[in-house]
Amino acid sequence: MREAVSVWLGIEPDVTIVGQAESGETALELAPQLQPDVVLMDIDMPTLDGIATTERLRDVAPDCAVVILSMHDDDHVRARAEAAGARGFVSKYQALDQLLDVIRAVATRPATA
Repeated sequence: MREAVSVWLGIEPDVTIVGQAESGETALELAPQLQPDVVLMDIDMPTLDGIATTERLRDVAPDCAVVILSMHDDDHVRARAEAAGARGFVSKYQALDQLLDVIRAVATRPATA
């Protein structure tokens, strides 16, 4: 799923894929180096889940916006994601176009000079 979404998003002219992480630990290592505007986070990851990773990202990459992409779509999970600092949530059952809309909506854009 990660690869497919990456390929799909990568063809958008206003989206640049700067990295991928297969685990929460890897995401926490890469985010300070890569400084992404938006991190697309799955909840189900080995060792450290996406909600815990989102919470820890606030310390290592505070300017990064997190969008959760998950098959777990209920009010409790959404509330946990929001409490962890996620700025967007998209169910894997929703259209990919909605994912792109949410990513664009939460993206931090640099001020123009």
